Amino acid sequence: MRALILGGSSDANDLADAAAQLGLDAIYSYGGRTQAPAAQSLPTRAGGFGGAEGLADYIRQQRITHVVDATHPFAAEMSRNAIAACTATGTALIALERAPWQRTPQDNWIEVADVAAAAAALPERRARVFLAIGRQHLAPFRQKPQHAYTLRFVDPPEAVLPLPDASVIVSRGPFTLAGDLDLLRSCGIEWIVARNSGGAGARAKIDAARQLCLPVVMIARPALPDRPRTESIAEVLAFLGHDTPLGA
Repeated sequence: MRALILGGSSDANDLADAAAQLGLDAIYSYGGRTQAPAAQSLPTRAGGFGGAEGLADYIRQQRITHVVDATHPFAAEMSRNAIAACTATGTALIALERAPWQRTPQDNWIEVADVAAAAAALPERRARVFLAIGRQHLAPFRQKPQHAYTLRFVDPPEAVLPLPDASVIVSRGPFTLAGDLDLLRSCGIEWIVARNSGGAGARAKIDAARQLCLPVVMIARPALPDRPRTESIAEVLAFLGHDTPLGA
């Protein structure tokens, strides 16, 4: 067994730690967009593969037998490439995918299909908006330049932002409810735009919005072809042929 873990999420990091602890033969791959990625306990590679064909070539060259797609839930292109490459090479594939957040009666969500629809959902009057969507998806918000945007990035921006009124907070999660309540209050945030990533690491802003009765424009996950998936690291380890519990 030789595994390729397609990383980019906190779940992927936890899986890599577990795989290393068990002495599994695995490689951790990440996209390379973050300037200072979290240190990994497995051998790593950074950067793209060159599409599905490039990933298929890598699988063959490295004699990969199992692929774990533990990318961010919105890394749809990478997930589609993994499906295509594993189909082409006959390689076993499983997705480690956390469940999306579920709306409660106390939430004020405006659910939309994509980032462009999220920008369109913002009000016409000027508002203070917390954009919790990453630096790659800001362009659609140029259609609403009247707003004051607060952005939170892992790394400082390398170029001028496409928004005329934007402030940046550089911080790495996981975030806390107390911390995000303070952020929203101190910045006077009136609207939040978020992707439905799920998990605990970025949930604090959703819980804080609920407490403050703020509207959240919630972007749905992209649709993907069917594939085996699980929320359990233990189930992924079993897929990789290791059924013994950690620490046993």
